[in-house]
Amino acid sequence: MNELISFPYKHILVLGLAKSGTAAAYLLLHNGKKVRINDGNDSMNEADQKRFSEMGAEIVLGSHPLSVLEGIDLIVKNPGIRYDHTIISEAVKRHIPVVTEVELAANIAQDSMIGITGSNGKTTTTTLITQMFEADEKPVQVAGNIGVVASEVAGKLATDETMVVELSSFQLLGTEHFKPHVAVLLNLFPAHLDYHGSMDAYMEAKKNIFLRQTSEDVLIYNSDQPLVEEAIQQAKSHRIPFSTTKQNIDGGWVDDTWVYFKREKIIKIEDIALVGEHNIENILAAICAVKQKGVSNAAIISVLTTFMGVKHRLQFVKTVNGRKFYNDSKATNMLATEKALSSFEKPTILLAGGLDRGDDYDSLIPSLKNVCALVTFGETSEKLQETGKKAKIKHMYQVDTMEDAVKTAYNVSKEDDIVLLSPACASWDQYATFEVRGDMFTNAVHRLA
Repeated sequence: MNELISFPYKHILVLGLAKSGTAAAYLLLHNGKKVRINDGNDSMNEADQKRFSEMGAEIVLGSHPLSVLEGIDLIVKNPGIRYDHTIISEAVKRHIPVVTEVELAANIAQDSMIGITGSNGKTTTTTLITQMFEADEKPVQVAGNIGVVASEVAGKLATDETMVVELSSFQLLGTEHFKPHVAVLLNLFPAHLDYHGSMDAYMEAKKNIFLRQTSEDVLIYNSDQPLVEEAIQQAKSHRIPFSTTKQNIDGGWVDDTWVYFKREKIIKIEDIALVGEHNIENILAAICAVKQKGVSNAAIISVLTTFMGVKHRLQFVKTVNGRKFYNDSKATNMLATEKALSSFEKPTILLAGGLDRGDDYDSLIPSLKNVCALVTFGETSEKLQETGKKAKIKHMYQVDTMEDAVKTAYNVSKEDDIVLLSPACASWDQYATFEVRGDMFTNAVHRLA
């Protein structure tokens, strides 16, 4: 296992286990650090508990007593734990640094790291970059918010491997020295404001992907977005812009026919398999990133002519009697649903609904112009029905289950219609994760066939 580099902390509290805490604790213990593990859940995998105890960890489960801070000089916290948590608040008062496990990953592998963040498009861009490396037979590992713990991957990363890391604002907020060699900033829209408290705080967290970069590092950014342009003024790294609206010979751009990198034609737009105008931005970002590592045009083209989308993100599922079904369960906010709807010009049956966070959905109305039927479910079902009425959608239905939603959508659809699950809401009112929700949709579609 790779060793931490110039890591001065000796006694670390790992707060919150799950996958990230487990990986962080193991890496720290392997590096000879004194580790205390604290999780509010009083149950723990027996194999992990035995392993950690044998490696010398102190384990405190079931509560969060302030005594767990005694003697601690660093906290590695689960990204989902808020900063108003009792332990975190007290740690800040005591001037104890608080980081997430991506800080450990960067300590080991930042020179080999491509980091991707943004409000939308992270998973698609991360996957595109990874597949382009693989198509060119260049050694690569993917990690981060995409589902594989970054510090676990960094601990095993070979010297010739590139590490592609999807990064959330939660992860980036908890960094002190984090500095990927190549940073990608896709976009900035209001998101997770219940966690960060304000748009300014959210943006400050996102900036951590490039703030510590030097002139030897690279920042790839969306030059079409004023908020991004404003944010990157603080960057000291070499900047490479991408744009879908203007010729951009310093980076990635498009005209009516071609996708370019600088002055080089890469691929015709009509040959790209991935649907959605917003995905052109993700493609440009991915091309700019892999070009920094010498990936060939042949590999880029191979991926772009075959890649149809990541699971749960505008994922084509199946054609059933002329109706095309798309799974966009990862659309947990209105902006993501707006972008999904803009990807289709044909009549669309929209399936939407989920956790009620107190929003209204009227900002969706301009995007509903091609929606011929609306099927809603979950806590926000009534609110979405009201929005549908204002948008003058003729056919609207409320259902209780995803199975009923798919059957209803199929029954009211016609040949050549689009059936789109794009909920505009988190899943937690009915489903543990958006993945579970998307799988329910996909399974129901396959049962139709």
